[in-house]
Amino acid sequence: MNKTEVLKQYFGHSSFRYGQGELIDNILSGHDCLGVMPTGAGKSMCYQIPALMLDGTSIVISPLISLMKDQVEALHQSGVPAAYINSSLSAHEYFSTLNMVAAGRCKLLYIAPERLLAEDFTAICRNIHIPLVAVDEAHCVSHWGQDFRPSYLKIIEFMAALPQRPVLAAFTATATSIVKEDIVNILGLEHPFRITTGFDRDNLYFEVRRPESSAKDAELLSLIREAQGRNTIIYCSTRKNVERVCDMLNLNGCKAARYHAGLPDEERKQAQEDFIYDRVNIIVATNAFGMGIDKSDVSLVVHYNMPKDVESYYQEAGRAGRDGSPARCILLYSKADVRTNEFLIDHGHEDSALSDEEIETIKERDRERLKQMTFYSTTKRCLREFMLRYFGERTGDFCGNCGSCNASFDTLDITISTQKILSCIFRLKQRGILGSKQLVSDILAGRKTKEITSAELTTLSTYGIMADTGPDKISEITEYLISGGYIEESDDALVSTELGEDLIRTRRTLLMKQPKRERTASLPMPSPEKTEVNEDLFALLKALRRKLAATLGVPAYVVFTDASLREMSVKMPMTTAEFMNISGVGSRKAERYAKQFAEVIGEYKKKNHL
Repeated sequence: MNKTEVLKQYFGHSSFRYGQGELIDNILSGHDCLGVMPTGAGKSMCYQIPALMLDGTSIVISPLISLMKDQVEALHQSGVPAAYINSSLSAHEYFSTLNMVAAGRCKLLYIAPERLLAEDFTAICRNIHIPLVAVDEAHCVSHWGQDFRPSYLKIIEFMAALPQRPVLAAFTATATSIVKEDIVNILGLEHPFRITTGFDRDNLYFEVRRPESSAKDAELLSLIREAQGRNTIIYCSTRKNVERVCDMLNLNGCKAARYHAGLPDEERKQAQEDFIYDRVNIIVATNAFGMGIDKSDVSLVVHYNMPKDVESYYQEAGRAGRDGSPARCILLYSKADVRTNEFLIDHGHEDSALSDEEIETIKERDRERLKQMTFYSTTKRCLREFMLRYFGERTGDFCGNCGSCNASFDTLDITISTQKILSCIFRLKQRGILGSKQLVSDILAGRKTKEITSAELTTLSTYGIMADTGPDKISEITEYLISGGYIEESDDALVSTELGEDLIRTRRTLLMKQPKRERTASLPMPSPEKTEVNEDLFALLKALRRKLAATLGVPAYVVFTDASLREMSVKMPMTTAEFMNISGVGSRKAERYAKQFAEVIGEYKKKNHL
């Protein structure tokens, strides 16, 4: 079978997404690969399909117990012999899996990086054919990645111990240029084929809301009620907030589970399974939850607190709408979030084995990332354009599907105000002073602070020239200029950039959007259907899926995704061949489930005289 036939037979899709075919072809041709693909873009297909086409057992290295379990269960449902090795296995299960691998009865083996160098595992690997090693979440190998894991440094040692070097393919959802180079160099990828498929997820609606800290709970409750029982993830920055927010939701009649690293293992596992198996539709969690969770039908992701960096935010928000359905990603921002993250950055490496110099370098990197995340949270620009530009992609400045683009704005001409702010920075520099945002604002507003009077800054030509503007508006315009690259903030000092100096020279007009209201009026929860759907039949099909999943002990989406059920509700397939024309229904699933789902569809058609 060729790759398209494998795709159809095992996974039920007729065509590849952008980048998947090229990565698969290069792996099959023996080339190392680096694939940077956003959450929901189908990274797993890029190593699963070659593994099915190559002789031997392919190995997938992943730090994520939940992802291993989900993907192995899904592969079993599609008729693929697969297994995993991680800390969740008992000794009996571990050795049974090793025996299965040694006997050649496993096409795909998922393993945690901590287990790679176990003597009994490496002994088996020396005696079986391994055509491919795939590294998932590959950014974990880099100190510059948002989730560095020292265990990933064992991968190159594992590769070196094999009698014959397999193809090595690395995959990640988010990576800056520095992280990409680290992945290639640290893992030892040899002349790899590289592809970044683009970070845009056009089915996701992004919005930042800026309620007062005391109003966050009410804002969150409003969002939950708009979601009308659809699956929701709420991220909080601290364990304390997880506990408090989860209790608040339950007290208000919203059944929610909690998840953070401070809970006992059994309680944490139970919360995760309750969410995956649809026993609760809301989970409140720290960022310890969700990495690798393959739940396809999350309709809302709310960040109750601002994350430390854009990479983490985009990855966590991207857990919404993985089946391609419209979904919402809402950030509830307050200034207190910045202070919390600064504390986490300053105290996040106290138990690290890194040197003081390495720790300080990482802290400096994290502070810069926090600054960019703060810009995202306060910008009036298109939110999608902001994120894509952060990851090195150029796009239009209006997406039509984010809180900024859908807000009602006044457009302000800030050309003269910009000239005054840049001029003040320049005049201070002439006196050998690098001014902070506060100092520049105070000078322009004509304030007589101790710092201004003692340095005789009232004699500056820019002193008081924006007194009629007010300090709050001066600060807002200054933030806009920083986020637009006209000014840089270094060590709490403002410095004009080349772009800012060019603006002064050319006297170009500069416009700034100003919301007419504090935030976008509440938008209705988008319907998850991209196409027409028969709601009544859809509900019946979901009930059957839930029953089958409970019998099998697997998450409902492992049987069929919501997207597949929606298509069934419209096309109403009755034969195995017709079911195989539904996206996401491969031959094994059609053989296993078509009859039962056809019975429900047939009863519905009969009842409604269709």
